Amino acid sequence: MHGQEGQDPLPGAAPPEDDPAAKARGICLRLLATTPRTRAQLAEALADHDIPDEIAGEVLGRFSEVGLIDDVAFAHAWVDSRHTGRGLAGRALAAELRRRGVAEDTVREAVDAGLTPDREEDTARALVRRKLTTTRHKDVAVRARRAMGVLARKGYAPGLAYRLVREELEAEGTEVDLPEPDFDADPPEAGTS
Repeated sequence: MHGQEGQDPLPGAAPPEDDPAAKARGICLRLLATTPRTRAQLAEALADHDIPDEIAGEVLGRFSEVGLIDDVAFAHAWVDSRHTGRGLAGRALAAELRRRGVAEDTVREAVDAGLTPDREEDTARALVRRKLTTTRHKDVAVRARRAMGVLARKGYAPGLAYRLVREELEAEGTEVDLPEPDFDADPPEAGTS
């Protein structure tokens, strides 16, 4: 019955608003109830709420021990979900995980385990086919540019994008005369589509 409205707290227990550890646990539980989070994301939220570093470290450590925070599981689920749902390439997925504070070795392992080159190419090819289908009435150069743009925004390498667009246009019987791309140019930021 402890903690219910109208009830006295346990004798000698500090009210939650006066107990930084209880406040930290509450913040973490609220955030984790809405969506999975990385340890770094939770640490940032605790810092935003002025939770002392020592208390934050203890709470985050305990949450990790009991499995409420698991950056490895988070990274694997993220790779599978975002590749399947959004069609993002490994490069874009790695950038997203790094922005969420996942350690580099965990990022590499999750991307390598979740995406084979064949799976990535199959997804890219499906994206190209979908874009070419929706632009069938356009000029071939416009269709090619739009299809390559989709892949660039999702983090696919320019060489792969160029090859797949050319192959798919040829497969549909379209006369293809595409200019050679500038593979040295930096692609747009991945994952923004």
